[in-house]
Amino acid sequence: MRSTREMRAFHIIAKPVGPICNLDCRYCFYLEKENLYAKKPDWAMPEPVLESYISQFIAAQQAPVISFAWQGGEPTLLGVEYFQKIVALQNKYANGKRIENAFQTNGVLLDDRWGEFLASNRFLVGISIDGPAALHDFYRVDKGGAPTFSRVMRGLRFLKKHDVEFNALTTINRQNSRHPLQVYHFLKNIGCQFMQFIPIVERVAQTPSAEGLVLISPRAPQQAQVSDWSVEARQYGVFLCEIFDEWVRNDVGSYYIQLFDVALESWLGFEPSLCVFRPTCGGAMAMEHNGDLYSCDHYVYPENKLGNILQQPLKALANSAQQRKFGRDKRDTLPRYCRECEVRFACNGECPKHRFISTPDGEPGLNYLCAAYKRFFKHVDPYMKFMANELRSQRPPANVMSWIRQEERPADAASYLQS
Repeated sequence: MRSTREMRAFHIIAKPVGPICNLDCRYCFYLEKENLYAKKPDWAMPEPVLESYISQFIAAQQAPVISFAWQGGEPTLLGVEYFQKIVALQNKYANGKRIENAFQTNGVLLDDRWGEFLASNRFLVGISIDGPAALHDFYRVDKGGAPTFSRVMRGLRFLKKHDVEFNALTTINRQNSRHPLQVYHFLKNIGCQFMQFIPIVERVAQTPSAEGLVLISPRAPQQAQVSDWSVEARQYGVFLCEIFDEWVRNDVGSYYIQLFDVALESWLGFEPSLCVFRPTCGGAMAMEHNGDLYSCDHYVYPENKLGNILQQPLKALANSAQQRKFGRDKRDTLPRYCRECEVRFACNGECPKHRFISTPDGEPGLNYLCAAYKRFFKHVDPYMKFMANELRSQRPPANVMSWIRQEERPADAASYLQS
């Protein structure tokens, strides 16, 4: 089992500028992580940390392709020159391995120079956009409270101009969750072929922690309530089902939605590739600007710090007893209600960060989004079964669209004759 041997591969979200950002998105869970570190004039990851990380990460991976992920805060604040340095260090330590880079940005600072760099170095860019202007700007504002939609769209135009590969990273919050097809059609219309929907779920403590954090972990002892920007569980299920119904009838093979692709993996009998749906986790960590390594991007809390890569080897931290236990706890703390659930094979209790409510029989540890995932996975079952069978038969899953039309035609005809 993974718990008794080293991970063959692991993933790290690197924060080269820490939590520093040029926006002040009202739902951001990471901005307050600045409280974990002393105030400083320069948050850029120092070169000794950067070089140590790149060399250690490449050396620790057995795969021929090494994938780096750069996030923030907002990484474009560091400028193109900083990322040119990153690419140079990757080339220095590649040792024959192919290097890939993913880069998450709010898009506001993108320009021709960024577009040229990202295209020439084949960065995959995740651009954060929450829907059309009214929905995007409801929470995604700058430090002065001004809307950001037009600036994000300007940045997106630079990505398209330079043929940079990009995904849309869309957080699903209290506001845009009520407009699923409006969000989906907008993303299609602006040319987002690949989409990730990320549910926003945070609890706000009545009193801050000793470190000044108010967005707390599910096991924190403070009294807390779900934030008013968090998506409602029932509505998240509606959001996913409405978009799925549109996609499965019209867009399979043309537009790719991460959650739908991952669900299909489960119906094929594979372990989901996305960590939140795996039986155990622990293979995706976060590293702060100073080399501090944490168990997960959503668990950057003092108690989840594994160590610092300048003081202990990165590979040893990733395979530490603390991290292995963190990964096993996802499975071992699953309530009985979840263990006996008919959609456990696809859900596995989702992210532990969201497990702070109780089951119908009073057992703690149920996922806040349980109702959403139960609704969604039951809803997609017949379509997933069909697409999985097509893939096993070496036929395109997009055949589901014609199958649906055939299945629905008799009912439509009967309805017409009765009218």
